[in-house]
Amino acid sequence: MTENATTTPGTSGYNPGRVLVTGGGSGLGAAIVQGVIAAGGTPVVLDRDISRVTGVKAFEVDVADRAAVEAAVREAAETMDGLDAVVTAAGIDRCGALDTVPADEWEKVIGVNLMGTASTARAALPYLKESHGRVVTIASTLGIKAVGDATAYCASKFGVMGFSQALAAETAGQIGVTTIIPGGMKTRFFDDRDEQYKPQDDSRLNDPERVAEAILFALSQPKSCEIREMVIAHAEEGSWP
Repeated sequence: MTENATTTPGTSGYNPGRVLVTGGGSGLGAAIVQGVIAAGGTPVVLDRDISRVTGVKAFEVDVADRAAVEAAVREAAETMDGLDAVVTAAGIDRCGALDTVPADEWEKVIGVNLMGTASTARAALPYLKESHGRVVTIASTLGIKAVGDATAYCASKFGVMGFSQALAAETAGQIGVTTIIPGGMKTRFFDDRDEQYKPQDDSRLNDPERVAEAILFALSQPKSCEIREMVIAHAEEGSWP
């Protein structure tokens, strides 16, 4: 990441460099990967399903497995001779009242969304400090406004908010930390839900490419400037404000 990388993503003069993307096999993660490529950067993917990933280096990893994450981040960084940015886009959900969601499924959401975010950031820190790079964490509008039947997801995303703010304070001047707070997006994220928990109006879901563009914009800032948090959602988003 160059100090004077201040131009708009996708234009000449801006290159996000070596970007590791968790959850890069689909949805928002895949949109980020394509955005990095379009801007001239080199993405590498960590995902539990890499069957649809083509043209970029990818590692099959469950981000809830800390040891596997550490090994994959190390190998990815060594393959690319360092890292300039990490985007933690891997995420899952298990909907339902607290006493109806099996405890292991509830804890898996925390393991992927929160612990996976922390494990990836921790493993990448040495490389990001060397390049004065950035971590972009993905929270949610449900990380700032809670709803029922989403205790696991809300707990994980509220946790991502707190983790990101603390990490930004801890590493100020060493790396950048940005938290993206997206509303609902048109992805496969909702596919395995019971019908009652699926969006009833897809027209109010944002295009993940718009969120990816916001992430690339955050990455394009000079190292003296940090976008700490950014809410990005469809104009009629129902979960915000």
